Amino acid sequence: MQVLTKRYPKNCLLTVMDRYSAEVHNMEQVVMIPSLLRDVQLSGHEGRAQAEAPDLYTYFTMLKAICVDVEHGLLPREEWQAKVAGGEAEEAENGTAETEEVEDESASGELELEAQFHLHFSSLHHILIHLTKKAQEVTRKYQEMTGQVW
Repeated sequence: MQVLTKRYPKNCLLTVMDRYSAEVHNMEQVVMIPSLLRDVQLSGHEGRAQAEAPDLYTYFTMLKAICVDVEHGLLPREEWQAKVAGGEAEEAENGTAETEEVEDESASGELELEAQFHLHFSSLHHILIHLTKKAQEVTRKYQEMTGQVW
C-alpha cells in the first residue's frame, strides 16, 4: 500500500485527493488480473448484490480513469468533448447545450461566487471520499476472490 508523503490538514481537498490516488494505486497493485472482476457484483449494505449495479471491472476501470484526471489534470474542454461525443451528431447537440449553458449562467449570475465555490468544493470532496471507499471495496473483494485476505 502506498503511504501518503505530503501532510495537509485532515479535511483538506489535497489530502482527500492524495488518499484517493494512493488507494487507486494500491488497487492497481493488488488486482493483477482485472478480467477476474468481470460480472462480479459488489455487495450492498446488507450483503446482497445490487440489481443493476455495475460490475467490479467497471468500477476498476472508472476509478483508474478518474485517478488519471486527479493526478494529471483535465483534458482541454474540446478534447474531452471529442472523446465523449465520438460523432458529429453528438457534437451538434453539444453546441446546443453550450448556448443553453451560457443562458443558464446569465440567469444564475445572481448567485454568489463564494456560495457556488463551496457547493462544488464540498461536492468534489464528498465524491472523492466515496470513490476512495469504492477503490478499497474493489481491492478487498479481489483479495477475497483470490484468497489474498490476511
